[in-house]
Amino acid sequence: MMVRSLRVPGSVALSLLVALAACGDGSTGPDASADGRTQVTLSAVSTQALGGGSGAAAAATIFEDGQGNTLELTRVALVIREIELERQFDECEDDFSNNNCEEFEIGPFLLELPLDGSVIGIGDVDVPPGFYDELEFEVHKPSDDTPDDLAFLEAHPEFKDVSIWVEGVFNGGDPFTFLQDLNEDQEIDLDPPLEVTAESPPLNLTLEFDVSVWFRDGSGILVDPVSANKGGENEDLVEENIKRSIELFEDDDRDGHRDDDD
Repeated sequence: MMVRSLRVPGSVALSLLVALAACGDGSTGPDASADGRTQVTLSAVSTQALGGGSGAAAAATIFEDGQGNTLELTRVALVIREIELERQFDECEDDFSNNNCEEFEIGPFLLELPLDGSVIGIGDVDVPPGFYDELEFEVHKPSDDTPDDLAFLEAHPEFKDVSIWVEGVFNGGDPFTFLQDLNEDQEIDLDPPLEVTAESPPLNLTLEFDVSVWFRDGSGILVDPVSANKGGENEDLVEENIKRSIELFEDDDRDGHRDDDD
């Protein structure tokens, strides 16, 4: 599968800042200047409908259920910030005296999920040796009360107070727009944990967003995305589906699949 890099608009001028954050006492992590760090790249992929195409022909992905309903998605975009890779057995709170966590301070930035099955790069960080078992990031609702949000909204004014934007067609009807204002941390387990050693080659972790389950009820039947907009009957259902749909796995060949499944 094709691998693409995240393109950040020049007017936003977001840079990747690697902040070495930590927790615990001084005996658990290497010094910040120690050798043996490994580059870990974070990528993202969305679930593609079975039988879907690829490349320019796959400008959309279509899902079905057993009741004859169809859902065509033509755009899936999320606003993301503050990505943190957490070391196993440690909790990262307010003690920054060590290197037990690695933090990508990016954004907010707009993550446009490709719908053709390709993998999109987010960023990379040099990680010290250890075991890492969780990735934390924030799905963020930009407002106009911080400089970073103001810079983002200058480029994307339509995303004010919007963190997730989906477009498509339900059951062949008129095009819809689904807007979500989810604004909270997402903690995604890495199972098995990622082992980083002084001899490790560059590694890749992929976040998979299973968009196929976002607009389904408990029995797997597709629901109209319009009914999940603010105040709609399926708002809470879809919000919980989105939270549960994200998976993290090691994907060193960057094909969008877990390495041990290849």
